[in-house]
Amino acid sequence: MTIQRVAIIGLGLLGGSIGLAVKARGLGIATSGWDRDASVRERAAARGLVDQVCERAEDAVANADLVILCVPVGAMGDAARAIAPGLAPHAVVSDVGSSKAAVAEALATALPGATIIPAHPVAGTEQSGPEAGFATLFAGRWCIITPPEGVDPAALEALSDFWTKLGSKVELMDAAHHDLVLAVTSHIPHLIAYTIVGTASDLEDVTQSEVIKYSAGGFRDFTRIAASDPVMWRDVFLTNKGAVLEMLGRFTEDLTALQRAIRSGDGDTLFDLFTRTRAIRRQVIEQGQDDERPDFGRQHPD
Repeated sequence: MTIQRVAIIGLGLLGGSIGLAVKARGLGIATSGWDRDASVRERAAARGLVDQVCERAEDAVANADLVILCVPVGAMGDAARAIAPGLAPHAVVSDVGSSKAAVAEALATALPGATIIPAHPVAGTEQSGPEAGFATLFAGRWCIITPPEGVDPAALEALSDFWTKLGSKVELMDAAHHDLVLAVTSHIPHLIAYTIVGTASDLEDVTQSEVIKYSAGGFRDFTRIAASDPVMWRDVFLTNKGAVLEMLGRFTEDLTALQRAIRSGDGDTLFDLFTRTRAIRRQVIEQGQDDERPDFGRQHPD
């Protein structure tokens, strides 16, 4: 299977970055796009995120070899139904959602008989909208593909090759396992960030704005994560609630143990934990998933 035309449904950060990456890498693939928001369509066209911005979803996917749904996971079913009238019989339908089991079910229900291969590029920023996209977003990042049983091997190879050409490292994974892994590495960290920043917001009156004024690096990092698209993350937690609640229970147990160590003055337990987590940070850097420069690579004025 050869991918010559890609349709992108949803022209925000991820959708826009896919369109820009296809152009920047000179893949010779024609791109079309659609977004349900007319303002987004207009801004996406002005930026040239795709070759053609269409006014209807079914027009955007006409004759497309690959259709990528770049909408919040809670909107996947609606997006799939919107493209159904124009979907070519040979087209592969994929997505970029952060939860996979629920998305696979929603797409299969909305598009019976279609070739559906869910995927998740593990890349992003706290920014959203058509202005947020950039061509190098996926470079050196993982794209996890969760193919269903009995998937067409040629279609799977074509999708994997597409993401590789965008600069991603591709990994195949079971959908349920993906959801458990991402609950640990992404979803729970976001939940913690939203909680801490929300707590700080509640304390603002008590501390006379000192929480914001004296924000240290750790809190600033939490505010960056907590600035992520609220619609997207609301849907992630609702569609992956089983894995999130399981990991949240484990985290709560570990937090209780840490609280006990602090109360009892158990410095050895604290030191052992901090030593182990420091090693994890080093491994993340060694695998090229973050920046080793001081202060997390922040740029400071001279």
